[in-house]
Amino acid sequence: MSKNKSSSKHKQKKEETATVAEAISKSEEFLNKYKKHIIFTVIGIIVLLGLFFGYTKLIRDPRREEALSQMFPAEQYFRADSFNLALNGDGNILGFKDIIKDYKNAAGPVVYFYAGVCELQLENYQEAIEYLKKYKAADEIIQARAYCNIGDAYVGLNDLDNGLSWYMKAATYKDNAYAAGYYKKAAILMEEKGDYTGALDLYNTIKIKYPYTIEGMDIDKYISRLEVLMQ
Repeated sequence: MSKNKSSSKHKQKKEETATVAEAISKSEEFLNKYKKHIIFTVIGIIVLLGLFFGYTKLIRDPRREEALSQMFPAEQYFRADSFNLALNGDGNILGFKDIIKDYKNAAGPVVYFYAGVCELQLENYQEAIEYLKKYKAADEIIQARAYCNIGDAYVGLNDLDNGLSWYMKAATYKDNAYAAGYYKKAAILMEEKGDYTGALDLYNTIKIKYPYTIEGMDIDKYISRLEVLMQ
């Protein structure tokens, strides 16, 4: 029995060795057959990686740095509420509009937010909407603010339906810190449209969810006034 068992193991080992040898042979045959294709593919990948890193280091990053440096003076005007100069420049520095024209997205999406807010402050509402809709970023606070500003621009165009829609989008965007203010803007618009029930619901939302915000601390008077109107 022991001899038969040993013979069986030996046979199994020979079969495993033969299988491995066959696999190696097939691999070598495959490599020999497609060697040129594999080499060209590897070279192609290396070239593409080289082009990507070359573009990143030699073109994209320097262009981004240049765009950011051009944007700094415009940001200073923006913070000083000099919206026309921030948007259009002063003859010596570029404004946000020129930075977008010359650098596109190189300065990052925030340049569209700046330009949109400037246009909004200058009462160029359609232009504000076009810029602000191009702003897409991970920053929840500024993204919600952009949605609210789009709402403001539509209200400036007397398009209350779109204004309300964007205020609600701002208010419900990831439960951001300024949601109470956006709900309040939406509620006021609902009142203007005669939707007192909808407005009251939003005022109560502020009272329940955001009682310690500026809007929440003074929301009772809005609720009381509306309840009297609805009697």
